[in-house]
Amino acid sequence: MPSERSWPLSTAPDTRIAPGEAAPLTPATTRRTLLDLGVPIYLELLSGVIAGIIDTVWVARLGEAAVGAVAVATTLENVLLGVILMANVGATVLIADALGGGRRAEVPVVMRAVRVLWLVITPIVAVGGFVLREPIAHLLVGGESEVLRLTVEFFAIAFPGMAVFFAQNVIDGIFKGTGDTRTPMRTAILANVLILVLDPLLIYGVGPLPHMGVQGAALGMLIGRAIALCVSLTLLRRKRLTDVTDAPPALLRWPTALRGVLNTGLPASGDFVLRMGISAVLVGVVARFGEDPLAAYGIGIKTLFFVTMAFYAVRQASSILTARARGAGQTAEVMIGRQSILLATLVGATAGLLLAVGGRALMGLFSDSPGVVDSGAVLLVYLFPYLLLLAGVVGLGGVFTGGGRAQSLFWVTLVGAVVQLPLAFGLSAIPALGVEGVWLSMSIGVAAQYALSYVLFRRYFPAGTERDLPGGAT
Repeated sequence: MPSERSWPLSTAPDTRIAPGEAAPLTPATTRRTLLDLGVPIYLELLSGVIAGIIDTVWVARLGEAAVGAVAVATTLENVLLGVILMANVGATVLIADALGGGRRAEVPVVMRAVRVLWLVITPIVAVGGFVLREPIAHLLVGGESEVLRLTVEFFAIAFPGMAVFFAQNVIDGIFKGTGDTRTPMRTAILANVLILVLDPLLIYGVGPLPHMGVQGAALGMLIGRAIALCVSLTLLRRKRLTDVTDAPPALLRWPTALRGVLNTGLPASGDFVLRMGISAVLVGVVARFGEDPLAAYGIGIKTLFFVTMAFYAVRQASSILTARARGAGQTAEVMIGRQSILLATLVGATAGLLLAVGGRALMGLFSDSPGVVDSGAVLLVYLFPYLLLLAGVVGLGGVFTGGGRAQSLFWVTLVGAVVQLPLAFGLSAIPALGVEGVWLSMSIGVAAQYALSYVLFRRYFPAGTERDLPGGAT
C-alpha cells in the first residue's frame, strides 16, 4: 500500500478523506505517487502473462499439440479478461472517487454493485463456455485434430475456473480503488508460485496423483488461483470497508452505482477487446508473407508485452489518482496527464531504443532461422516510433477514465483501427514495402490515436487548470 508520505491526497489510502484535507499536488509528488501505485500494478500484470508461460513450459514435454492447446486457451482467456474488466475498472474509479470525496459510505454500495455484475457475467461465461466448449474449440482451432481434442479437455476445467478468475479481478479492482495496489500484486505472485508447484504434480502425476496431461495444467492454474482468491477475500474483510457506521449515510443506491460502474468500465472493456481484435487481424495480414515474418511478429509482440504493460500500469495508476483527486475537489487532470505521459514515454523510449539496437540479438534467442531473425530485427526498428506514440495514448487513458471521460478510450482506439487496418492491407500490397507496410501501418495508426487523444485532452481538461490545485502547483 502506498505510504503516507507518497499519497498526496490523504493520510492513508483507505480512510475517509474530506476535500479540504487534500495536500498539495506537485509534479514531483504526482510522479512519486504514480510510481508507488504503478510498479506493483506492473508486476501484477506480468504475473498474468507468466501464469500462461508456466503452463506452456510444463506441458512442453507432452508434445506440440499440448503446447498448441494451452496457447489457444490462454489466448481466449486474455479476450475474456476484457469482459470482466468493466467491473474491475468501474470498481477502482468509483471507490477512489468516493474515498477522495469523503463519501466512505458509498464504498459498500459500489462493492454490492460489482458483486451483482459478477453474478450476472460469471454464469454466462463459465457455464455457457463449459457447455459450448467443443464448438468454441472448433471455432478457434479448426477441424478435427489432436490440438482440438486437448483444447476441449483444457476448456472443461478452464471455463468453470473463470468464476475464480473473474472474482479475483473484481476484488483487485476494489483494492486498487482504496489505493492498495500491492495486495493484488502479492496475491498474483502467490498464485504463480502455487501454479509453478502444482502444474508438474498434476500434469505428469506424482505419487498417488494421476497423470492428467493438459487438464492437470488447467487444474493447477485453477487451484493456485482459488487459494490466492481465498487470501484476497480474507485481506479484504480485514479492511472493513463495509464498516461505515461512523460515516454519513450514503445517498448512492446500488442500481445507480451499477450504472456508474458500467459507464466507466464498458468503454475500457471495449477498448481492450478492440485492441485484441486489431492484433488478430494483423496476424492474418502478416501470415500472407510466410512463416518467417509471422514468427517474427509473434516473438516481437510477445516481447512488447513487457513494455506495453508498463504503459497500462501507468494508466491504472493515473486513473486511481485522477479519480481520487476529482473526489477531493482538486482540478488535477492536466498535471496527472502530463506526468503520466512523461513516465510512460521514458519507458517507451528506453525500451524502444534497446529493442531497435538489439533486435537481431533478441530474435536470435528465440529462433535460429536467419529469415525470422532478419524480419524481427526490421520489425523492432519500425516499432520504435510506435512505442513512443503508444506511451502517450495509454498514459492519457488513465486521466480520461478517472476523470469521467472513459468513453474516449474506445473512440480513440476505434479511430486507430479505422486508420491502421486499411493501411495494413494497402501498404503491404506495395511490392517495395511488402510486410514492412504492416509495420509502418502500426505507427501511423497509433499516431492517429495520439493526435485524437491530445485533442480530447485539451478539450476536456484545458491547460492552466493546475492553478486550481491547493498551493497553486504548476
